[in-house]
Amino acid sequence: MVLKAIIPAAGYGTRNLPITKAVPKEMFPISGRPAIDYIVSEAINAGIQEILIILSRNKTDIMDYFDRSIELESHLSKHHKEHMIEKVGPAKVYIQYARQPDALGLGHAIQIGKSFAGDDPFAILLPDQVSLAQTSPLQALIHVYEQYKCPVIGLQAVPEELLQNYGVVSGTSLESQVCHLQSIIEKPKINPPSKLAVMGRYVLTPEIFPYLEQIEANGGEIQLTEALNAMCRSRRMLGYVFTEKWYDISIEQEYLNIQRCAYLMKQGKNE
Repeated sequence: MVLKAIIPAAGYGTRNLPITKAVPKEMFPISGRPAIDYIVSEAINAGIQEILIILSRNKTDIMDYFDRSIELESHLSKHHKEHMIEKVGPAKVYIQYARQPDALGLGHAIQIGKSFAGDDPFAILLPDQVSLAQTSPLQALIHVYEQYKCPVIGLQAVPEELLQNYGVVSGTSLESQVCHLQSIIEKPKINPPSKLAVMGRYVLTPEIFPYLEQIEANGGEIQLTEALNAMCRSRRMLGYVFTEKWYDISIEQEYLNIQRCAYLMKQGKNE
């Protein structure tokens, strides 16, 4: 069973400066909830029981959000607003935190979670990618992992002109929405191997850690994609093609789109 998840949230958010100098992009509001709250809820709804959030030193707002505020609960009770306490209570999952002391990339952030993962399979959820789907998208990846007992990466078909922004896979179809991966290329500038891009959801095993240890820093960062590419060449790795709509909140227009969609859903309307 997949009961653990890692959420890397230590990046500088340079694409969203200057606001991310003071506000972590993971805390960008979406219909009254920070983006990372959607990510944690997705994990909980997929059956995750333990979460490790990787932070940098300026992201303590995330810890504060998921912590309990006795003062706020007391204030709400005093003013007869007890019905709001559930909204501001701590997350219904065990969350712990680790700090990434240097900005050495996603691969390095995952390495920090090695002792947390132990000998167990674990999920990775990148907080840039947010879905408003009512059913947890991560749940589908866990189902594929449990069926095939091998690592699974979430994918989605994206327009060709956008492929240079993502890791792109090559593979062969195994069944509906599931493919056997042959390679993964990080942000191909020309000749992408397919239109299937990595969508920031993974179910991996501890086998990934030796591969990460062998990766040399590229541009000062250890790339998770490079480790996954090496891994899928030596053992079976699958991709699951999402049909859900995803929003990359680090892209301004997509952030505005998810704001609008979340508002309409809150009002009980369809887009």
